[in-house]
Amino acid sequence: MDTVLVDKRDGYAIVTFNDPDRRNVFTLEMSDGVIAAFDDLEADESINAVIITGAGKAFSSGGHLDELLDNPGHDGLRKIYSGFVRIANSRLATIAAVNGAAVGAGMNALLVCDLVIAGESAKFDSRFLQIGLGPGGGHTWRLRNKTDLQTTKAMVLFSEVLDGRRAADVGLAWACVADDELLTAAEALAAKAASAPRELLMRTKETIQRTAAIDDSDAAIDNELDTQVWSMGEAAFVDMVTALKARIAAKG
Repeated sequence: MDTVLVDKRDGYAIVTFNDPDRRNVFTLEMSDGVIAAFDDLEADESINAVIITGAGKAFSSGGHLDELLDNPGHDGLRKIYSGFVRIANSRLATIAAVNGAAVGAGMNALLVCDLVIAGESAKFDSRFLQIGLGPGGGHTWRLRNKTDLQTTKAMVLFSEVLDGRRAADVGLAWACVADDELLTAAEALAAKAASAPRELLMRTKETIQRTAAIDDSDAAIDNELDTQVWSMGEAAFVDMVTALKARIAAKG
């Protein structure tokens, strides 16, 4: 059984964690599958966006404890989290469609995505401390960047579990929708990303990511200049201006 399924659509793809009997536990095999999937999707010039979801009733129940114990130390843990890191480093636009429980390291697979859409049955459960384990994979930093300091502490230190509605309220999810509308909502967003020029989308994502290190206006302007100057010479912008001028001239 393939633990990662890839379904390419018109401009975007759906990547599904496919181990429903074990609630999509994130094994090393699944991690390798995610890496291979993203390598392929980034090489496919027809794909702009990726939706990540889980088969069955769970998004992901987290890391495999036996594999965690078998891969101790810094290098071992970096190996465990390599699949999540691959998603985080992708130049494509990424959406997590959270269809059920996302537990422990399973939350990392949605925290690394650009956008999170939650089904009403979604459950966001940090759970590291409850099993006597320190958070890993950048969990606390990513959660803090998605929400706020108090929400991060509530979930990690005080074991608060959020449902889809609450996750949307605190900004962990962009929106919460009915379970049977989850993929439709995610696909509608993916289609919008798919409609943008691919290289422009990728460069703009990188521009946004660099804003985390910017703390003044001049640096913010500089951060965008290269991409904006480049885009002004590309066909999408040039053709739009040409067509606009033609419409104006026709009206005159």
